[in-house]
Amino acid sequence: MGFKSVLRGTAVLTLALAVSGCGGGFGNMFQGGERSRATAAEIHEEHRREAGVTRQSTVWDLFSGGHDPNVTVEVNKYLWNASLEILDFLPVQSVDPFSGVIVTGFGTPPGGGRAYRAAVLINDPALDARSLNVALMTQGGPASRETIRAVEDAILTRARQLRIRDRGL
Repeated sequence: MGFKSVLRGTAVLTLALAVSGCGGGFGNMFQGGERSRATAAEIHEEHRREAGVTRQSTVWDLFSGGHDPNVTVEVNKYLWNASLEILDFLPVQSVDPFSGVIVTGFGTPPGGGRAYRAAVLINDPALDARSLNVALMTQGGPASRETIRAVEDAILTRARQLRIRDRGL
């Protein structure tokens, strides 16, 4: 019984060494070459380049040290906060402060009878009307242009008020 377990253990160890030698990942480790000093991520990235696979960026790239320092995402904080304040009667479905997108669900404004849904895009760090894009939907389709304009004006007015308040501090 002991001989069989020793034989089985030796066979498993031999098989494991043979498989690790064929895989390419550990086979070069003992050769002392340039490849043995590469990290697993570098080896993986090299294999992806050789295969012609391009890497897609993720939101986590913003936090890693390997991103391009010349590429920044900037959102005007006054427009962002004013949008959240003006549309606070709508349930927020998703927000992305990195890209400047706020998406809400349907909600009825105080004193109103019609339900609205909003999508806001703040695409510039300037406190300017061109930095703000608002899309409003009703349950029957797009909201009127006058309604959208009124919401944009309310957000811009509130953003200017917030900026004036901050300058007074």
